[in-house]
Amino acid sequence: MQVLVRHLGNVKFEASTRGHSLLCDQPVENGGSDGGMTPPEVLLAALGTCAGHYAVQYLKSRSLAMEGLEVRVSAEKTLRPARLSSFRIDVTAPGLPPEHEAGLKRAVGACLIHNTLLQAPAIETVLHTEALSPA
Repeated sequence: MQVLVRHLGNVKFEASTRGHSLLCDQPVENGGSDGGMTPPEVLLAALGTCAGHYAVQYLKSRSLAMEGLEVRVSAEKTLRPARLSSFRIDVTAPGLPPEHEAGLKRAVGACLIHNTLLQAPAIETVLHTEALSPA
């Protein structure tokens, strides 16, 4: 799995993979043009859409209603070091029978992004400083 991130100017970036792309920028008050989500918002979106995917798979496999399914993800910001310190995933599943609540919660908790955040991965940073060759 790989994503290419290109600088578009100022504090705006484009992330692309498999023919898809999204813009990341900063709000005007942070020196950007508000042309896209901030990187922390993209992280929350990744967690929320992953949780939603697992929720849908659970609901589909049991022929339960998916209409109105919503996932809201929030996080608290902490300093020293700057990071997101706690996340909350709120899942709204209208009409979910009570006997499926624990199962849906387990399914959402099995999401790849959720598990990645629970078990901090190794992150390696490699710098490439040679000049780019003309295309």
